[in-house]
Amino acid sequence: MGKKRRSLVRAAFSAVMLVMTMLLLSGCADYMVLDPKGPIAAKQLDLMIITVILCAIIIVPVLVITFVIVWRYRASNKKADYKPEWAHSNLLETIWWGIPIVIIIVLAIITVRYTHELEPAKALASDKEEVTIQVVSLNWKWLFLYPEEGIATLNTITIPEDRPVRFELTADSPMNSFWIPELGGQIYAMSGMSMALHLQADEPGTYFGTAANFTGEHFENMTFDVHATSDADYEKWIAEAKASPNTITKESYEEMSKPTESEEPTLYSSFPEGIYESIVTKYMHEGAELHQHGSAAEGEAEGTASADSQANSEEHDSSSHKGH
Repeated sequence: MGKKRRSLVRAAFSAVMLVMTMLLLSGCADYMVLDPKGPIAAKQLDLMIITVILCAIIIVPVLVITFVIVWRYRASNKKADYKPEWAHSNLLETIWWGIPIVIIIVLAIITVRYTHELEPAKALASDKEEVTIQVVSLNWKWLFLYPEEGIATLNTITIPEDRPVRFELTADSPMNSFWIPELGGQIYAMSGMSMALHLQADEPGTYFGTAANFTGEHFENMTFDVHATSDADYEKWIAEAKASPNTITKESYEEMSKPTESEEPTLYSSFPEGIYESIVTKYMHEGAELHQHGSAAEGEAEGTASADSQANSEEHDSSSHKGH
């Protein structure tokens, strides 16, 4: 009995130490994904929590039962029932097949609902004007263009709080992944494509942004700060950027696009008109169509196609009447 008690005490002590270590380590890191500062990140956190709870309904009982079975039917326990002929139970089969199936169905329904609700290209509902920022992934830095203001930044963003922001993303380098953990999930930036991502910061602050994809030797340097400010401070920042002596020309962009180990955050008062579109189409072969997922151009193209279809239909109807 003495040895058994010592074994139980050691096992309990080990479990307590493991829990304490996890708690201490949790204080050493800032889990930004679990601290949402925008509507998209908040809904994504809800989906993660729901998923963990549903999975725990299966995983936790399985782990507990596994431990109970191993402990109860250990070789030294002579009191455990020995039933070599037992092989089947309709009740148990129904439980360990039925519950997981129901949970998977529920999880599938919830995931589909959230997937459509959190579509990156879907504009956020707001009565405030949307801010557009065009993002170019370079080796190893981020270039941000503000087409409505005519300014640009390198490795830093400033956005107004409580206003939806539309990011249009492409790459002039290997495929990368754009991620601001406290505001929303990541999305890929790819050459020859323009992807859309809608985010919003619900409160002022400085948020961490990064590249979440391996793109070479110095990919870890591809970080940037996202400054969410009041509307008044945002206007002041725009004025400050427009007063910057730095500008982007076609020649300076070619130099900027070359791989560099690190770049300091920089403001630019101007950039060539249409440079984002030229970057998107830079690696496309002749005759290929520009793919702009969730872009305004995509919507306009659909509208034009619909109008052309309607015109053709009316023309066909008119010809038919004339024939009669």
